[in-house]
Amino acid sequence: MEPLAEVPLFEMDEEEDVLSMKSTGGCAYGARALAPPAGVDSDAFIYMNFMKSHCCYDAMPTSSKLVIFDTTLQVKKAFFALVANGVRAAPLWDNKLKRFVGMLTITDFINILHRYYKSPLVQIYELEEHKIETWRGLHIFIYLFDAIYSLLKNKIHRLPVIDPASGNVLHILTHKRILKFLHIFRSKIPKPGFLQKRIHEVEIGTFKQIATVQESASVFDALTVFVERRVSALPVVSERGKVVALYSRFDVINLAAQKNYNNLNMTMREAVSSRACCVEGVLKCYPHETLETIIDRIAKAEVHRLVLVDADDVVRGIVSLSDLLQALVLTPAGIDALCS
Repeated sequence: MEPLAEVPLFEMDEEEDVLSMKSTGGCAYGARALAPPAGVDSDAFIYMNFMKSHCCYDAMPTSSKLVIFDTTLQVKKAFFALVANGVRAAPLWDNKLKRFVGMLTITDFINILHRYYKSPLVQIYELEEHKIETWRGLHIFIYLFDAIYSLLKNKIHRLPVIDPASGNVLHILTHKRILKFLHIFRSKIPKPGFLQKRIHEVEIGTFKQIATVQESASVFDALTVFVERRVSALPVVSERGKVVALYSRFDVINLAAQKNYNNLNMTMREAVSSRACCVEGVLKCYPHETLETIIDRIAKAEVHRLVLVDADDVVRGIVSLSDLLQALVLTPAGIDALCS
């Protein structure tokens, strides 16, 4: 079955991308801006106020691709369609209820593989036969601040932006799009002084109990870590702890494209080397680098995280988009959405 809706992609200048949206009814900057309490550094409130005064609609590009699946579509065909269209999630439409009922994501594919995989000799019939019925609930938000809170609190990576008049899904909002939106506006808002602090000084990121996977481990072992730790990517490390690759949830969906999902006993070394897409190595950062440098690197590379390493390339931490949005936007409001 073909997707119900698909809007073509085309390139445009980033500044024009955002500014053109300002004339179509976006929220006015300053609508919910809050003054910091007496004695509190105003720098800490700059990004929080920015997100409090912009709607999710403002962060949408003027053109993007959106694929929607009917819930009667077979799961296998749905995941093939995600790969073919180069998207990572799709809203689900229930034709009987005449409404959107959830989201199909790469996490669903990982959970199916992890739950039903037995061995390379046993076919995963559940993937072949099951249809999409009811999966994830939809989320509707007004302000980017609220969207960030829900993304981080619920440990999810995508939120549909709904047209309140028609009920149609307009866009899938992600951490990456939110940070890019902020990055585009960086020259139009004051630059906080804390951006010049080094990453080891601000302690933004995960530095304890870092989830990694050995080169010699199996893909199924990696899936187990994804399911149990609820992380979105795993540094692949050598026996000495040196990072050699990064294996993400998106790499798992490529198992469908390569039809390798019945061979999850392959090693991570084999899985990484057989990836269809060209991977330019691991994007890293170092403890001495400033927060501004790290934000710029993530925004320009359009990735979800950087691996923090020492001089020997041994993994010392992960700096993710969730960590940055928590520190820049929610922490000044006294909210810790990442606390489990």
